[in-house]
Amino acid sequence: MSEEQELTRWYSLRVISGKEKKIKERIELEITRNKWSEAITQILVPSEKVYKIRKGKKVILERNILPGYILIEAVPGSFSGEMIMSISGMPNVIHFLGKNNPIPMRQSEANRMLGKVDESQDVSESMIEPYIVGETVKVVDGPFNEFVGDVLEVNEEKKKLKVIVKIFGRGTEVELNFMQVEKT
Repeated sequence: MSEEQELTRWYSLRVISGKEKKIKERIELEITRNKWSEAITQILVPSEKVYKIRKGKKVILERNILPGYILIEAVPGSFSGEMIMSISGMPNVIHFLGKNNPIPMRQSEANRMLGKVDESQDVSESMIEPYIVGETVKVVDGPFNEFVGDVLEVNEEKKKLKVIVKIFGRGTEVELNFMQVEKT
């Protein structure tokens, strides 16, 4: 491996939960301002895409996988004390794992975290509040609009539910997709 292709490692930065994106932007600004891009190659807020159903519409959200942490990819030899002190001293930053001597994550840990982030970039988002068998839902679309029923079966793959609704006092099984119902 040549000197230019020196191996990068991932470092874990502990921050105030809820401030991850702001801190990431601030660090990126510092990298540009101080020309640190040779040493710090990537900054990541570990998150995944999830969805929620609001008023019959699918709303895609980004949810943090590790609230209170930012991952920083850097070249160990070039990742100097000045950079570490500057980042550690930013508002809402707690410290690096290893404080002033950041400890790189094990490659297997980094791969697991990055794998979760990559997987969620696929179209198959997971639902933030999954439907549960026995739960009561309200039908918001289709011929059974306004009916209330109990979930009998959940098919996450096909995004469908079997719901028992009372029609003329008798329980009737209907199959609905996730978009046709909402939690009561």
